[in-house]
Amino acid sequence: MAAAAAVVTPSGLEDGVSRSRGDGAGEVVVERGPGAAYHMFVVMEDLVEKLKLLRYEEELLRKNNLKPPSRHYFALPTNPGEQFYMFCTLAAWLINKAGRPFEQPQEYDDPNATISNILSELRLFGRTADFPPSKLKSGYGEHVCYVLDCLAEEALKYIGFTWKRPTYPMEELEEETVPEDDAELTLNKVDEEFVEEETDNEENFIDLNVLKAQTYRLDMNESAKQEDILESTTDAAEWSLEVERVLPQLKVTIRTDNKDWRIHVDQMHQHKSGIESALKETKGFLDKLHNEISRTLEKIGSREKYINNQLEHLVQEYRAAQAQLSEARERYQQGNGGVTERTRLLSEVTEELEKVKQEMEEKGSSMTDGAPLVKIKQSLTKLKQETIQMDIRIGVVEHTLLQSKLKEKSNMTRDMHATVIPESTIGSY
Repeated sequence: MAAAAAVVTPSGLEDGVSRSRGDGAGEVVVERGPGAAYHMFVVMEDLVEKLKLLRYEEELLRKNNLKPPSRHYFALPTNPGEQFYMFCTLAAWLINKAGRPFEQPQEYDDPNATISNILSELRLFGRTADFPPSKLKSGYGEHVCYVLDCLAEEALKYIGFTWKRPTYPMEELEEETVPEDDAELTLNKVDEEFVEEETDNEENFIDLNVLKAQTYRLDMNESAKQEDILESTTDAAEWSLEVERVLPQLKVTIRTDNKDWRIHVDQMHQHKSGIESALKETKGFLDKLHNEISRTLEKIGSREKYINNQLEHLVQEYRAAQAQLSEARERYQQGNGGVTERTRLLSEVTEELEKVKQEMEEKGSSMTDGAPLVKIKQSLTKLKQETIQMDIRIGVVEHTLLQSKLKEKSNMTRDMHATVIPESTIGSY
């Protein structure tokens, strides 16, 4: 594992990107390559590896009951609210791991204040952040990956982590054991070994170049000797034992390259011959099937014509019955329309008849009912009683008035016939 080779600038671009001045406006025009849009995925993968080195799973995720982010969590938009909270939590934890005190942000804190605090801490580490803080509010993107990657690098520097060169393990070639039945090397066995080599990807083989070099050295040594009469001094039994001992190592495996055009050509020829042989056999079956289908279609056509000729009069009768049925349906529709209209008129007449009956019943009940007459008689009796009471009251009032008039008249007469007039009364005049 190695860190990202390119240094990411605050604007999310790699160093070395060509820049040019815009004409007239004086603004810097940044020319980004076609792969710049995918660079944040590389930065995010490196960030995940750095977080694993900082043991964030044990120290952060398990304590806060958080799910581990994916390798492209902050590079793609999934849930902006959740991503922003995860970004603030990771940033605060990395700042604390880098030796700077920073309070863990809460869910209801002001996002602008939290972002400004994170950027201020980033600038204190000597990193540049020349992009607007609103780029971090979404919780994903190249700027979020850049900030977290810078904080992770500062945390690794603080704990003293250094990158080392990778060490590759040494691969040892295992000797291949071959059963005694494979002592002879035939063409069929070579083909089978080719197939096994392609399927099993065996690594143990004898290099032909090494064999050629050894053979060349042996030839040179033999040619350097004096040319004497060749006479064998080796025992046949020992020779057989040596052959049996060395025989498993004499297996020669020629590795085939699947990218070689000759192999593809051979495969094409094999497939072509297989297709041609299969086509000959298949073509016969297809022709036979085509002939059978053609004969069947001809039989069906002739049977259809025969049936049409035999049932022509029935078809004509059926058509005439269909015409009569359509005419009957039309007459039914017309009659049904007249019935509907007459039903409506009947309902209206019935309603009027019900109203007339109700009015007649009300008038008959009013003519035969004696309750109003009884009420009139009671009212007349009550009026007579009230008239008698009023006459009594009038007589009492007249008597009282007559008594008062007679009393007043007697008083006046008495006053007129008085003969003695007091003197005090005369002198006063």
